Amino acid sequence: MNPNSGEPKQPWQSRLHEATAHVEEDLRRVISYINDEVVPDVRRHGSEALRVAAQELHKLAERLETQGHTPPAPRSDAEADPTGKPKA
Repeated sequence: MNPNSGEPKQPWQSRLHEATAHVEEDLRRVISYINDEVVPDVRRHGSEALRVAAQELHKLAERLETQGHTPPAPRSDAEADPTGKPKA
């Protein structure tokens, strides 16, 4: 059975061809939906999320700078030497 010989298609071949056509059309619709609806929404909310992340990183940097400028707390001899023996 050569598909180019002009012989009538078998029922399973017809159904397969029909299913393939439906899948191709559904795929076109999905791609169109993603391009028209999802991508713009992701771009809009993605930039907003980046702005929020930038603000939080700025706050974190400020806290780190503030902590870096404060003098360290004095340590006791026990903290200075893990054995607990006073330093000579």
